[in-house]
Amino acid sequence: MRRPLSIMRANATEGWIDVLFKIVGPGLDALAKRKAGDVVSSMGPIGRGFQPDPDRPHCLLIGGGVGIPPMVFLAEALAGDSRWDPLVLMGSELPFPFDQSASREAVAGIESGVDSAMSLLESWQVPSRLASMADYPGTYRGYITDLAREHLNALSAGERSKTSIYACGPTPMLEATARLAAEFSLPCQVSLEEFMACAIGGCAGCTVRVETPDGPAMKRVCVDGPVFEAATVFP
Repeated sequence: MRRPLSIMRANATEGWIDVLFKIVGPGLDALAKRKAGDVVSSMGPIGRGFQPDPDRPHCLLIGGGVGIPPMVFLAEALAGDSRWDPLVLMGSELPFPFDQSASREAVAGIESGVDSAMSLLESWQVPSRLASMADYPGTYRGYITDLAREHLNALSAGERSKTSIYACGPTPMLEATARLAAEFSLPCQVSLEEFMACAIGGCAGCTVRVETPDGPAMKRVCVDGPVFEAATVFP
């Protein structure tokens, strides 16, 4: 069966995509052993992605674990347009799988000692910060949502009125992010992680309960999502 993977980067003109994944199980182990020139069967992109709000240009991107790649994808899209002001916060209990450097971009509410950032984002002039319980140098010790709270607390009411949250990661992290968004009365979109079998909406193996104007409904993550309004998934 196919493995659902997030796209981290893409270039339609040059015709390539980047995916970042952790080897878990025989399927991804086989994919990791592919070499340049090998052919793989793929389909996509599928589903509904993030939809940034032009009225809220300060975009707070929160990624945890395998939810990091979609944040990089979104950050690159936003970085190419001067209307947007993205900040990327990423958390992991395993070593971060990318090059890091000390950030040159100041971030409100985050102390100077917390300066470890993703080098690629720095090259796009997108500020980022890392969080972990593993005491990695330059990272914030704590949950990524705690780091986000410190940033949001440092913003003025006017600045928060221009802020929205976008998140991807494990379900407990997304639930905590939804609570954080509700705490500050901010709109929040979450990209859910679910196992997918067919990826075309036929098997209904990836359904989740979502609150709608007509009451609760089961929605398919592969085609109705993976991005939903956080308050509809975690009311």
